[in-house]
Amino acid sequence: MLKFSYHISRILFGITFIFSGFVKGIDPWGSSYKFTDYFNVIGLDWLLWAAFPLGVLMAFTEFSIGVAFLFNFKIRFFSWLGLLFMAFFLPLTLWIALKNPVTDCGCFGDALVISNWDTFYKNILLIAFAIVVFANRNKKVTQSKTNYPLILSLTAGIVYFGVVFYSYNHLPIFDFRPYKIGVNIPDAMSTPDDAPKEIYKNIFYYKNKKNGEIKKFTEKNYPWKDTLNWEYSDMKSVLIQKGYEPPIHDLQIESADGENLIDFFIYDKNYVFILVAKNLDESNTKSQKKINTLANWALDNEISFICLTSSDLESAAVYAEENDVPYEFFNCDEITLKTMIRSNPGLLVIKAGTVLAKWHYNDIPTPNEFQEKFLK
Repeated sequence: MLKFSYHISRILFGITFIFSGFVKGIDPWGSSYKFTDYFNVIGLDWLLWAAFPLGVLMAFTEFSIGVAFLFNFKIRFFSWLGLLFMAFFLPLTLWIALKNPVTDCGCFGDALVISNWDTFYKNILLIAFAIVVFANRNKKVTQSKTNYPLILSLTAGIVYFGVVFYSYNHLPIFDFRPYKIGVNIPDAMSTPDDAPKEIYKNIFYYKNKKNGEIKKFTEKNYPWKDTLNWEYSDMKSVLIQKGYEPPIHDLQIESADGENLIDFFIYDKNYVFILVAKNLDESNTKSQKKINTLANWALDNEISFICLTSSDLESAAVYAEENDVPYEFFNCDEITLKTMIRSNPGLLVIKAGTVLAKWHYNDIPTPNEFQEKFLK
């Protein structure tokens, strides 16, 4: 029984940590954005500079602990690390569940979104696994007489670093976000007829005319007929069931006049290039010439090429002049742009609202490459 409980705890803990570290590792900017959210709500703005390195470090730490647990490698050391990790995050996730500063803790990146309370319950189970492994770390059942744990751990680490390095310099090898390739944007913005609706409970407050006491009532017992004894004071609606929210619900393409031109582009039956530059001050310009070349070719062939940015359009006009930009800029929410693509700038091409391809700024295609792939 001891051997069984040890190995089950070790394997389940290890798999969970490997999954968590992997999905965050292949999307380092996503982890950075989540740390930024936490720092903003907690009031630690001075730590914003550390959001990216902390996101990378946390993903690597989780993956390393998970690999060590799964392959039973150096378990005396990593059982300490795993237990300390959970001892820190268990009370933290309890606070998050109680205070709800963010709606998604980000523990599994965008791959698996669970509620803050589910995250806390998950961590109770994980710390129980960690305690079982830690309590048995010095017993014979934990010892391995072969080099397989070392070989498997090193192999997993090398593969992990390779995948993370590729994802950082290009795009995440797996895209779990609403704008992934193959998604039809209009469909992702629509709400099915049979989708769950929001349900509210009304709370009524009436003032007793005799003693001035204000009492709370529900829809079933509020004294709306008893005007001799009660006087209406206030009413509040409390959300008790959240309705369906479309995967894409906040996309706007605003012109300088504040007009939302989204329909013009997402229903275009021709190709539409959408360059995403969430912040022009931070936008990488190393591929600007390739972007301009592709944009000029697209516009010459009557194919729309636009840029979405959260920067003000006056700054965009300055940027366009400095970089000889041929395309037009439109405003869009920065969070939406971060969700669209993990690259600043990054490029999408859509047709009839369907996302056909996405490119990191390191991979901007030439006109010939685009034609060979899509226009043959």
